[in-house]
Amino acid sequence: MAHAAPASGGISGPAGGTRLPDIFSERAHLAARYGIPVVLGLVYGYWAAANRRGGGEITGWNILFGFVTAIAFIVLCIAVATFAPLLKRELHSLVKSAFAGAAIGFLYSQTGESVLRSTALGLGVMAGIFIGFFYRYYTHEDAEGNRLY
Repeated sequence: MAHAAPASGGISGPAGGTRLPDIFSERAHLAARYGIPVVLGLVYGYWAAANRRGGGEITGWNILFGFVTAIAFIVLCIAVATFAPLLKRELHSLVKSAFAGAAIGFLYSQTGESVLRSTALGLGVMAGIFIGFFYRYYTHEDAEGNRLY
């Protein structure tokens, strides 16, 4: 009896490539889409508030600053995650890396360091992340932005 040869474990994707099967439900993806930015935002807000108080006592203004920072981070993170994939790969990489660089620069500025050092650190982080993202998108997309696999 003849049997079919085993195929690779992927799902056919655009341009004839294969991609891994999706093992999570739509509900799990939705929870992760909003849950991850919320958790990251709360950690980021706590971190910014801790940097700002510099080991001193916790005050109401410090707690308010942490929550406002967390909300701003959450909103911007969701906006970047929603709208950046709609852009070409160069702008997609730039938007995500600019968000990361600005976030790190802001955290560093809360320690009391100069604006120039905070800006330099943010730009350095942005450049490194841009290179990584651009390489990934450049090697995983065709010229029109369709994923190869």
